[in-house]
Amino acid sequence: MAWNEPGGDKNDPWKNRGGKEQGPPDLDDVLKNLFGKFGKAGGGGSGKSYTGMGVGLLLVILLVVWALSGFYTIKEAERGVLLRFGENTGILAQPGLSWKMTFIDEVIPVNVQSIRDQGSAGAMLTEDENMVRVEMEMQYRISDPYQWTFSVTDPETSLSQALDSAIRYVVGHTKMDDILTDGRETARQRVREELEGIISAYNIGVTIIDMNFKDARPPQEVKAAFDDAIAAQEDEVRFIREAEAYARELEPKARGQVNRMNEEAQAYKERSILEAQGEVARFEELLPQYIAAPEVTRQRIYIETMEQVFSSTSKIMVDTKGSGNMMYLPLDKIMERQNSQTQAQRDQAKNTLEGLRNSSDAESLLNRVQNNNIRSTTRQGRN
Repeated sequence: MAWNEPGGDKNDPWKNRGGKEQGPPDLDDVLKNLFGKFGKAGGGGSGKSYTGMGVGLLLVILLVVWALSGFYTIKEAERGVLLRFGENTGILAQPGLSWKMTFIDEVIPVNVQSIRDQGSAGAMLTEDENMVRVEMEMQYRISDPYQWTFSVTDPETSLSQALDSAIRYVVGHTKMDDILTDGRETARQRVREELEGIISAYNIGVTIIDMNFKDARPPQEVKAAFDDAIAAQEDEVRFIREAEAYARELEPKARGQVNRMNEEAQAYKERSILEAQGEVARFEELLPQYIAAPEVTRQRIYIETMEQVFSSTSKIMVDTKGSGNMMYLPLDKIMERQNSQTQAQRDQAKNTLEGLRNSSDAESLLNRVQNNNIRSTTRQGRN
């Protein structure tokens, strides 16, 4: 029968010991008995041996806890600044599991790979005494963990103040039109150079990656007027670009026209020289004939010249004798009318011939005409 079953009280280990009932043993009594056994094993059971063993065991436990508490881990993007009694050892803890002496060494992890942002914005006075609101943002990375941790009390606040100071200095030495229009890139570079000069004196331990010019605008009260001015400047630039494009398009055409005119002038020059040389040669040929028969030669030259003149002019015959009425005969009109009639007759005959060729009896008609022509020729030969 088990001690905890009904009727098993006599088997209960906490009862009927020494003729009396008792509860569970006290924890202090258990510890005393345990250390007493250790003391006897060490030789004698005296109080001195008991105290020595307890102190030794306690020291071992504390030593193990101290050793285990020295293990720490540094992440991949971090470096640890190792301090010994609060002084820099010049050693950077690398990523991974490492060990330090607790209460002696201290490791401060610093992220040296992530890119951090720091912005600044505010209303500022420009060189030409105009108010403008500028907003810029800086991207940086920690290059020296120890300087970042101990050079200044609050590195982020110091960096923000340095950025604000650099922006205000550059804006204060720049005109408003340059800040609002095409001078932003120059202002951005100047702010970066000025900021690098400031933080180099503080030894904050950061490296500037980039500087972004996010926004620059005039006060809200005059924003509409400045928008119109900026639009006008953009239109000016656009018109200049269009004019330059038109000039680039027109210049080759003008050069081609100039070259063509030069070539035509050169050809005209050569033609005139050749014509003059031809005229000289012709007069040299006429000179012996003129010497031999001057009157005949003069008359022939006159007739040839008049022929050339009248061939390209209108001709009118005028009767100035007889009655007082002036009679004229427009020969050019008559010749034109006659030529037009002749051309009409030719066209009509051509059309008739084509119609006859297309008709069914065209071949017989042609044969008949040929026979008539042969007969006429034979008769003429006989006569």
